[in-house]
Amino acid sequence: MSTGKQKPDALLDIRDLHAGYTVAGRAGLGRRRVDAVAGVDLAVRPGRTVCIVGESGCGKSTLARAVVGLLQPFAGSVSFAGLDLATAGRRERRRVANDLQMVFQDPYTSLNPRMRVAEIVAEGWHIHKEMAPADEGTEVESLLTQVGLDGSYATRRLHELSGGQCQRVSIARALALRPKLIVCDEAVSALDVSVRAQILNLLADLQRELGIAYLFISHDLDVVRHIADEVAVMYLGTIVEHGTAAQVFESPQHPYTQALLAAAPSVHDRPDTTTTLPLTGEVPSPADPPSGCRFHTRCPLATDLCRTDPPDLRVRTGAPHPSACHYAGEPAAEPAAR
Repeated sequence: MSTGKQKPDALLDIRDLHAGYTVAGRAGLGRRRVDAVAGVDLAVRPGRTVCIVGESGCGKSTLARAVVGLLQPFAGSVSFAGLDLATAGRRERRRVANDLQMVFQDPYTSLNPRMRVAEIVAEGWHIHKEMAPADEGTEVESLLTQVGLDGSYATRRLHELSGGQCQRVSIARALALRPKLIVCDEAVSALDVSVRAQILNLLADLQRELGIAYLFISHDLDVVRHIADEVAVMYLGTIVEHGTAAQVFESPQHPYTQALLAAAPSVHDRPDTTTTLPLTGEVPSPADPPSGCRFHTRCPLATDLCRTDPPDLRVRTGAPHPSACHYAGEPAAEPAAR
C-alpha cells in the first residue's frame, strides 16, 4: 500500500502500482491475477535518471510497460505531469503522449523494417500532426545529427544499419516529439561494449542539453553506476532498496543488493559488505510468492521474522537510505545469529 502523498515536484509519480497478467486457474477453471509488479512506489523528477535494477523476471519490464500505457495496471496510480494515466481517457492520454516516450531493448523488433529511417523518425509527427510535411526533411536530418548520424541515413532501411545505429534511430524517434521523460527498457543490453558506451554518453549529453528525465531499466550494474542519479533495486515485483547511486553502490543495505553487487563483474571496488552474501537459488514465481519477506527463501540472513512479516521500504535506524529489510543498518553477521 502507498505510504505517501503524490510528490508535487515529480514528473512521474508511481503509487502502490500493481500490474501483471492473468493465467488460467487450477484445472483450467477461471482465471487468476499474477502481480509481476506488486505495490511499487517510485518518483522521477525532471532532468533526473532513475534506474531500476534486478534479475530477469523481477518485474522491471512490466513496470516500464505499465508506465507508458502498454499494460493496464490492476491497481494503483501512474501520474505523469499531474495526470493519472491509469484512469485517464484516450483524449487525456493523447495530450501527454508527446512528453512520454520509450526506447525498447531490441530496435529490430520495435521499429518497422519496411520503413526508411526518415519515415520511422517522422511517424510520431504524422500521428499527432505535429509537423508540416514541408519541414519534415530538415527536422529529420537535424534529429539524426543530434544522435550521431548524418542525413544520408534518412533513406536507409534497418537491414542496412548496425545494432548501435538502429538504437540511435530509436532514440531519434523518441526525441522527435520533444519528450520530458523517456523510458529506456534495457536500451543498451544488446549492444557491444564500445557501442553501449557511445549510446550511454549520447543519452547523458541529451539530458544535459534538453533536460530530459530517464526511467532506465537495466540488469547491468556497471551501466547503472555510469548513468544513474537514483537507483531502485527490484525483487519479485517489489522495490527492496532505493537511494542515490552513491548510497546504493557504496553502502548497500539489503542482502539482495549486496549479493547482486558481489555477483556482478566490475572494474570498480566493491563494498566490504558484499563478501559474505552469495546469491543462490532461483527467483520464486510471482504467481506464488513467498510469505513474509519475498527474499527470505534465498537470504542467508533470514530469520523466523523474515518468513512471516513482510518488511516495508523505509529508512531504518543506522541505515542511510530506505530498504525493505528488518535488519538493515545492523552488522551483517548479527541477523544470522537470531
